[in-house]
Amino acid sequence: MDYLFLKHLHIAAATLSVTLFLLRAAWSVTASPARQRRWVRVVPHVIDTLLLLSGVTLMVTLRAWPSETPWLAAKLIALAGYIGLGSLAIRRGRTPIIRAVAALAALAVFLYIAGAAVMHDPYSWLAGLSPG
Repeated sequence: MDYLFLKHLHIAAATLSVTLFLLRAAWSVTASPARQRRWVRVVPHVIDTLLLLSGVTLMVTLRAWPSETPWLAAKLIALAGYIGLGSLAIRRGRTPIIRAVAALAALAVFLYIAGAAVMHDPYSWLAGLSPG
């Protein structure tokens, strides 16, 4: 598969994924009945599967293994945190406050992941700030 196609597919899927996550989290915090719609329960999983498959395909295509690529390892570890916080924000948080805080924390982790990918550095967006 073409690298640029895979990269853009991965970026588009990540953008759609986080957008739908934020929408679902907002609906969860406000206890909106919209979160029970069938498409809301199905489409995010389809997009997240596409995101994961495109990411794995990019990793294999580039031969970028987490054991040899620190920024990729950092991304994968952060992904586990993002999934946990996302679950708390949408489903498992007992109160609206807990769900809202978890959603904001998940968004911060997502921004870290994006920064690690863009900067190719486990320090994410802070990579350029290190002295010499």
